[in-house]
Amino acid sequence: MTWSQKENALQGIDLLLYLYQSLCFKKQYGIKERTGRRNMKLVRTEDAEGCILCHDITQIIKDKKKGPVFRKGHIVTREDIPVLLSVGKENLYVWEQEEGMLHEDEGAEILRRICQGGSSAEAAFDGAVKCFRYMSASEAKEGKIELTAETDGLLKVDSGALYRVNSQGEMMIATRHGNTEVKKGDKLAGMRVIPLVIGKDKMDRAEKAVQEENGGAPILSILPFRAKKAAIITTGSEVYKGRIKDTFTPVLEEKLGHYPVEIIGHAVCDDKPEMVTEAILRFLGEGADLVLCTGGMSVDPDDRTPLAIKNSGARIVSYGAPVLPGAMFLLSYMEEGQAVMGLPGCVMYAKRTIFDLVLPRVLADDPVTAEELAHLGEGGLCLNCPVCTYPNCGFGK
Repeated sequence: MTWSQKENALQGIDLLLYLYQSLCFKKQYGIKERTGRRNMKLVRTEDAEGCILCHDITQIIKDKKKGPVFRKGHIVTREDIPVLLSVGKENLYVWEQEEGMLHEDEGAEILRRICQGGSSAEAAFDGAVKCFRYMSASEAKEGKIELTAETDGLLKVDSGALYRVNSQGEMMIATRHGNTEVKKGDKLAGMRVIPLVIGKDKMDRAEKAVQEENGGAPILSILPFRAKKAAIITTGSEVYKGRIKDTFTPVLEEKLGHYPVEIIGHAVCDDKPEMVTEAILRFLGEGADLVLCTGGMSVDPDDRTPLAIKNSGARIVSYGAPVLPGAMFLLSYMEEGQAVMGLPGCVMYAKRTIFDLVLPRVLADDPVTAEELAHLGEGGLCLNCPVCTYPNCGFGK
């Protein structure tokens, strides 16, 4: 008997032993097969095209390799047959699949479509990576597909639809938190069908659940950051009269420098609200998409920045947010959509604040509501870690 024949026989014995132990375990604990009946049968390798392997196939090359050349659940193709024969597999154990059942990779492709959208021709991996809706999908392996960002932007997740799919059982989708800033190349989500085969009716119910939740829109989306023009208004008589140096503006310039933002102007104003209002309107007239007013945000009698922003005609979304640092933050929008913010002093000295949570959304043209700001309370406490790992932490999540 050759080494390949011995290996083939040992794998067959191991498989039969595994199936027997699995059957005894299920009988002892009352566990039923969740995926419908799957019968194992023996077929000639030359006749195995389209069949599903029910165990790994190992390849051994002396001094070079010992490992699986094909994994359990692999669908045998015509091109695979010579490889199988070369490792001594004249016969194969394969699953007999009932009508109405899908292979795990087929189910994973449906989950990809639920997350990303797009047909297989538009988006699914078929030997080449495709960019669709600013995301790319990996090849389906063992019922698993991952999605990766193909641009810098803001990740949006439909939490309700995600919950509906994960509630179906025998399938799962795990994502990053929604409203998270992502970079090109970042992993966004992974999805998997749990069993080797799954009922088509179950995958149909998952798609129907998303249809009921949001009309069938993809669960995930990326909003690319847009090129913006920004202006900075420094307030406070102490800076205006030269008593202290402006240390706030350099911080904002550094933060904005990480995005496609052009700073078109900077003004230093006294505490008089009419002076600040005039500067806001002037910068908006010069084409600013974003106006940042620094300082003057507390309840002291000389802090009049909120009044100045209100007098500009901006619609105040919220003055105050359940986030520390950043409780005295003000967010407003002009009728044409430009954002005007009032930034408290903590933005100048704290590593991360409410500003870091809101800025990416503004730059992605994703309007922020008062309700969304209120939801930031849970996770809105920055721990000021000695080594900051934001956004890979719980702040703002």
